[in-house]
Amino acid sequence: MQQEEIEKSLALLEGRWDVDPLVRDFVLRRITDVEDRAVVAGRVVFHIPYLRESKKYVLWKCLWPDCHNCCERQGRLPLTMDDLITIGSGMKYARTSEFVGSETVTATWGGGGEPVMTTVNLKRKEGETEKDDGTRIPCRFLGEDGACGLHPHRPGVCYLYPFSAWLAMEGDAARVHASYQFTGDCPGFYAGGGISEMAAELDGYSGTIYEYAMKSSRTSREGFGASSLGA
Repeated sequence: MQQEEIEKSLALLEGRWDVDPLVRDFVLRRITDVEDRAVVAGRVVFHIPYLRESKKYVLWKCLWPDCHNCCERQGRLPLTMDDLITIGSGMKYARTSEFVGSETVTATWGGGGEPVMTTVNLKRKEGETEKDDGTRIPCRFLGEDGACGLHPHRPGVCYLYPFSAWLAMEGDAARVHASYQFTGDCPGFYAGGGISEMAAELDGYSGTIYEYAMKSSRTSREGFGASSLGA
């Protein structure tokens, strides 16, 4: 995500919320003396930033239902194979291929040092095309009351936010790792004295993250795409 977009997101965020100054400087890369502290919760290794000079951790707590910024400024909604079945069924499509053809858009993104990915994404607005990918727009399923119109059938990536997850090999086995997404949109980040302050969040998210990582890995491994579904 480009730095200008993060700055824009933070400016919008500060119009509605109090943003921790330390977190703001960290997100804007003004703090460079940062250490990655790994903590295991469940079957996931979480990577939590530690700001050495201030001796603070960057921690997080969801402020829902007061906040739904992640839905108001959504960049993309990549789907796993399991998402297609769950969401398509929830939207009353008889065939997965019909759901893919009507409700999704395929986009290729990445580069600049990041892996190039091609994903099938849920359309965040009517008539969305690949050129809209990565833009920060409101999700069409966000209701006026802040509730998700797809819940509990919403995409797995929505349950994941504000974390991202990946697999790393440790010997002969793959281990699930997770870190924050710093897009500048979430007011739940704060500077705290110890990781134990968010133990409940790590424990609560570990199962969701592990399950999503496994589904996402299987989706990539099996060459998932709109063409493979007959769309």
